[in-house]
Amino acid sequence: MLEQVGSLIGSPWIYAVVALSILLDVFLPVLPSGVLVITVATAAAAGSATDVPDILALTLCAATASVLGDLVAYRLAWRGGARLDRAISRSRRLTTAQERLGAALARGGGALVVLARFAPAGRSVVSLGAGAAHRRARDFLPWSALAGLTWAAYSVALGYFGAHWLGASWLATAVSVGALFGAGAGAAYVMRREPRAS
Repeated sequence: MLEQVGSLIGSPWIYAVVALSILLDVFLPVLPSGVLVITVATAAAAGSATDVPDILALTLCAATASVLGDLVAYRLAWRGGARLDRAISRSRRLTTAQERLGAALARGGGALVVLARFAPAGRSVVSLGAGAAHRRARDFLPWSALAGLTWAAYSVALGYFGAHWLGASWLATAVSVGALFGAGAGAAYVMRREPRAS
């Protein structure tokens, strides 16, 4: 499969697939957009040195799609009104997450937005929560942009450097994906601990 992905890396279609996966990931957090980004970066690392601009394009594509997905979710939640509020109020977990997000953004704690980008479903909760709580776009979007760029750069670097250190193989991809999931687990742990610390 790495060979197939590698043959597509120079094609604009691979970027469209990556962008679509990341855009939809905010609504369907089970989509493996991070795994796809790592796999594409691993395949690109198997190419020649002329593939480095493709790595940069992949990073920008992933970051842009992440921010656009956040913005779409934010705007939909903003306009969701009472129906979305009722849906959130039915879930204790979503209600708690929304309260924590509101308090963190009010304190200028936009680092929570960056951290949530790595946590499983954290991006969804933060984007929808910020919109539903009618947080100002200027308080949310800069942090979303930083989160998207940080996540994209980390994911691409994992795939690219993993392939250089371990060879462009399934082992490199598996180790890189493990590191991405490790970062997600760490982010989820810190997010759960943060309210108690503050």
